[in-house]
Amino acid sequence: MDGVSGSLYNPHMSPKAVPEPGLALRLRPRDLDEVVGQTHLTGPGKPLRVLYEEGRVVPMILWGPPGSGKTTLARILIQRAGLPYEERSAVSTTLKEIRELKSRYEGPFVLFLDEIHRFNRSQQAAFLQDVEEGRIILIGATTENPSFEVIPPLLSRMRVFRLHPLSAQDLEQILERAFQDEALQGLSLEETARVRLLGASGGDARSLLSTLELAAQYARHQGREVITEEDVEQAAGAVQVRHDRAYDLHYDLLSAFIKSLRGSDPDAAMYYLVRLLDGGEDPKVVARRLVIHAAEDVGLADPMALVVAVAAFEAVEKVGMPECAIPLAEATLYIAGAPKSNSAYLALKRAREWLRRHPGAPVPLHLRNPVTGLMRREGFGKGYRYPHDFPGHFVHQVYLPKGMERADIYYPAEEGQEKFLAGRLRRLWKDAKPHLFRLPPRKSGREKGS
Repeated sequence: MDGVSGSLYNPHMSPKAVPEPGLALRLRPRDLDEVVGQTHLTGPGKPLRVLYEEGRVVPMILWGPPGSGKTTLARILIQRAGLPYEERSAVSTTLKEIRELKSRYEGPFVLFLDEIHRFNRSQQAAFLQDVEEGRIILIGATTENPSFEVIPPLLSRMRVFRLHPLSAQDLEQILERAFQDEALQGLSLEETARVRLLGASGGDARSLLSTLELAAQYARHQGREVITEEDVEQAAGAVQVRHDRAYDLHYDLLSAFIKSLRGSDPDAAMYYLVRLLDGGEDPKVVARRLVIHAAEDVGLADPMALVVAVAAFEAVEKVGMPECAIPLAEATLYIAGAPKSNSAYLALKRAREWLRRHPGAPVPLHLRNPVTGLMRREGFGKGYRYPHDFPGHFVHQVYLPKGMERADIYYPAEEGQEKFLAGRLRRLWKDAKPHLFRLPPRKSGREKGS
């Protein structure tokens, strides 16, 4: 939307005020009681309901996915308040245009700025004084996390309201209303078509109604009064997977992918893999995550997982899309099904903690290489015991610096192949490394997070 100005009561409003034609526009709610979903904001006593009943608006950010009602809610609140109103998109609006808007009004006016995250930091900063002094009541809409995309000084002057994707029950209610529209009178919807329609919408009311309207046209064009699943498939076309590599959903999907692998759920892992790839994610990003995950979360429980992940990464580099999706799928399934151990990752963290406490600990003399005669006279290498000269190719000696002999860095897991590694180490070190026989400390860091 390039721009809409004036009062929402104006019957001669510019056609640019209409972002979508047809059924979606005709069913757009005109007051808060007609809004479906978002009851955590619009229900009795909830924030937007209170503002609506009091007939006022405040600087706010409406944060939610496409088709969740951001623009609709903003317009309803503005109309109720009866204030002068301007609507712009941050994609196509400049600060010069904003300054020109300010000159039109003697008193405060509401500016609804769609895709506010598209304004850069300096553009956002230009609003600070006007919002602070009440000359502009700024309402921003965004699909991205405002914590990352809106500068803190502006964010502190605005209230953030988060909208959720519409539920299946919400979409069913919207469907019922749609069939009361004159354009759909006499039509019905097959149950399989209904299921496909609800699934294809992805919680987006606008997508739901646009697809339904086009499917109805297909049915009537063929002389039918029943909308079939095939009609819906044709109307939906190729599935448009929402995924923006630069913003929140990118990280959400990657996080869900990794957590599904860690949780050994191959179905969920494959779903997120396909959603990432079909959404345009760089397959190298996915491949790198698989390599990291194979080492961090599968680790020594199945070292072959790292081999499989690295092979998948090489396949991505050599083959490219779309064929490289197959080795990525193979690696995903292997890693999801593999036993899990994060002992290597945690050992790395503990080693760094010991390094922090002993940053300059001298290397024991017997471990130093006596390259010169002077070094030999100084004791370099003296007393070193060569393990291959002893039975089992092992001999007890000190390897860590003085004061760190009892460093508890590696706690082996009892999963997969690592339990055999743990058994060998316990036999070798017995009482010398008691932590090998204990569970790791409960406070383990990142494995509880992303």
